[in-house]
Amino acid sequence: MIELDAFKQQLSAAAQPLREVSASLDLEGKQNRIAELERNMEAPGFWDDPDKATRIMQELKSLKGTVDQVKALQSARDDIEVLIDMAYEEEDASLIPEIEEELKSFLEQLDALRITTLLSGPYDRDNAILTIHAGAGGTESCDWAGMLYRMYMRWADKKGFSVETLDYLDGDEAGIKSVTVQINGENAYGYLKSEHGVHRLVRISPFNAAGKRQTSFVSCDVMPDIEEDLDVEIKDDDIRIDTYRSSGAGGQHINKTSSAIRITHFPTGIVVQCQNERSQHQNKDKAMQMLKAKLFILKQQENAAKTSDIRGEQSEIGWGRQIRSYVLQPYTMVKDLRTDEETSNVNSVLDGNIDQFINAYLKWLSLGGKAAEG
Repeated sequence: MIELDAFKQQLSAAAQPLREVSASLDLEGKQNRIAELERNMEAPGFWDDPDKATRIMQELKSLKGTVDQVKALQSARDDIEVLIDMAYEEEDASLIPEIEEELKSFLEQLDALRITTLLSGPYDRDNAILTIHAGAGGTESCDWAGMLYRMYMRWADKKGFSVETLDYLDGDEAGIKSVTVQINGENAYGYLKSEHGVHRLVRISPFNAAGKRQTSFVSCDVMPDIEEDLDVEIKDDDIRIDTYRSSGAGGQHINKTSSAIRITHFPTGIVVQCQNERSQHQNKDKAMQMLKAKLFILKQQENAAKTSDIRGEQSEIGWGRQIRSYVLQPYTMVKDLRTDEETSNVNSVLDGNIDQFINAYLKWLSLGGKAAEG
């Protein structure tokens, strides 16, 4: 049967990638680490340091998840091979739909696992801090910022990640002027680093009485939430700390006191804001942590192009820095300008289904994508 021959060929072609993934993940090393962590958990006083214990539990869960995923893939491949052989021997065409479904699921899971092996950066496993800023264009741009915010919230929800809003500023008439959120989950930064840059929207503006097509720009700045105590010196003369009144999404939860914090770092132009915590002191600590993380990353960069890219908000939010275009009229298309990945299903993308663009970006990077994107 021709279908079985094709299935056999696809399964055979997947054998080498599966071996390469298994090797790159160092399963033996992970299993040794699992045994070590489990011994640590059995030691007296393990829970005396709850923070350390929690970190160990999270690492153990992650390691076991990876090992189990590879073993499940290897088992699935063997099961599909048995099904194909059975169909050949019994000349049973009724097994073809089952084999096709099992093979499709196996290949999708293998591709997803291959993507995780590309998340090898020093901060890829960290939580991500995502900041969205509306560009020039008033209400239209603020509405576009609101649409992107919804897209990322939907994506985070699909991933099972939690979200904390650190700073939020409503648009005057609609949408959002700016918002900063912390997205918590394994590899959150590794995935979301693909979103750093300017996003361009082309559509018939609902805010234009003449019904003209309009182009809007919104910038996304993404940085890892580095929890370790970073050795970064920040001189008092190099920063300005402003306080302002906190406000939640939609103007809710407005505090009577000015507890929100904005820190401006003069040498780099970096601005960080936080209004999420209960007190001004806590907001200041979080904002300083964010500033230190940004400065630390800047220090690690090897050239001016990388430095310019990480600063994010230094450049004008408009033409020249866009990474992705979202076109609603006169046709529908989302296209990433770095990888050339595209789809006509704009509604699906805006509903949070952005993994195809994230995955394409990570593959592009692994093949030597622009150094400034590292």
